[in-house]
Amino acid sequence: MQDFLAAIGLVLVIEGLVYGGFPALARKLATEVLSMPENVLRIGGLIAIAIGVGIVWLVRG
Repeated sequence: MQDFLAAIGLVLVIEGLVYGGFPALARKLATEVLSMPENVLRIGGLIAIAIGVGIVWLVRG
């Protein structure tokens, strides 16, 4: 549970860096996401999950 909470905290830090540090870029990226087809977003999400699991497996394995 401790690792899970640390991971959530890191996600919030990264999100905060994008929105707090580069708000114009965050708006541009949000606009781009709205124009992307659903399948592209789904594939991108699945790839991100696979990479995340791989990183966790390498670090914790």
